[in-house]
Amino acid sequence: MRNGGSSHAWADLPAALHNILPKANKAAESDGQLKAFTTSNAISAPATFGIKSAGAPNAVLVTVTNGKADIHTGSTDEAVFTLSALPEQWQEFFKQTPVAPYQSYWGMFGMNIKQEGIEVQGDQNAFAHWTHVWRRVLEILHDAYAGPTPEDDEPDMDVDHIVGRYVYITSPVWGKCKVFYEQSGEGDQEIVFLHTAGSDSRQYHGVMNDERMLKKCKMTAFDLPAHGRSFPYEGYWPGMHTNTEDAYVGCIAAMVKKLGLTKPIICGASMAGQVCLAVAARADEVGAGGSIPLQGSDYLNMERQWYDRSPYVNQSLFNPEWVYGMMSPTAPLKNRQLIWHMYSAQAYGIFHGDLVNFYFGGWDGRDRMAGIDTKKCPVYMLTGEYDWSNTPAMTQKTCDKIPGGKQVAMKGLGHFPATENPKVFVGYVLDAIDHIQKMRA
Repeated sequence: MRNGGSSHAWADLPAALHNILPKANKAAESDGQLKAFTTSNAISAPATFGIKSAGAPNAVLVTVTNGKADIHTGSTDEAVFTLSALPEQWQEFFKQTPVAPYQSYWGMFGMNIKQEGIEVQGDQNAFAHWTHVWRRVLEILHDAYAGPTPEDDEPDMDVDHIVGRYVYITSPVWGKCKVFYEQSGEGDQEIVFLHTAGSDSRQYHGVMNDERMLKKCKMTAFDLPAHGRSFPYEGYWPGMHTNTEDAYVGCIAAMVKKLGLTKPIICGASMAGQVCLAVAARADEVGAGGSIPLQGSDYLNMERQWYDRSPYVNQSLFNPEWVYGMMSPTAPLKNRQLIWHMYSAQAYGIFHGDLVNFYFGGWDGRDRMAGIDTKKCPVYMLTGEYDWSNTPAMTQKTCDKIPGGKQVAMKGLGHFPATENPKVFVGYVLDAIDHIQKMRA
């Protein structure tokens, strides 16, 4: 994508949004989320950031004070940092239902999927400090201009079928740990769900309460040691979490054995999508009878900053904001907010350790995919179209190396498909389970 020059309608962002700024300011004044993000006595002086098109001197400015964010226009000289993008990129962002990766500025920024023209100018720490505010202001501007993105419905539930307990296991590297797990369902097919980096198994509650899954499967989900409701492992120090293939696969194998599961399908997203590939390569060791990697690939590297472990940035604000933009904009809001909540709740360093030691470059299975025996452990890969961290194209490249492997791109889903929209995700999972059962038969 290249800059179309000053003649492009979005070359002057303040001019393109001029007519809706009063509407956006009115919405900002009454917006509960923005009010929660800006109300703090710690905000003792105004802070101004900018949003502009690349090459333009003027910007939409946002001045944050205690309890308020005022949206106006002016020079970027007034801003401590500025979010800059090409006119064509802003045009995509301001469509009512953006296509990937334009659903968020983080998606446009990309990191491992670089886009020309995206740049954060000015104080980089301030950019990270205010990520929750600039994200919400951009959403308000988007809705004032194009109208809210239509969301899917989320069915209400009055009965929960999940039962949770604790067990002790011992894993390589991590050692002994008291691990929390949950189960539901009375079906014949056993399946184990694994959560994403720095999170926990609450991500699968919608799936584990789905009537179709309850009939088809006996479902198990657990929190990795030191994650969520599980206890820290032996030798753990706060802020010093590490993750490796042996620790992770060993933990899964220990849980399968401890719970007496028989040839379960292993299914997980993101970091867990990658370990699902490792499980397929080590199926006998784990006792796995199938693998459904979500958002997975055989190798992933990312050029990124280290805000997720910075002493200058609040991880309980930054981490959830960073992953929030990986989701589908059409997913029910309460489900996207659940992901935000869970990523704000984890201990310091857990997310970072999962990322740096496993998800981004720590695990490399590129020379092992061809050796996976899909007659013994069938592999069915699923990837949400809105994920800018691991795209369907990246997944397909991995799947092409696996003899008998299959990959499907999931429409209207992002990096956290099981949580974003369980009723849509379950349809894909049931197809995957049927495929695995037929392959094994």
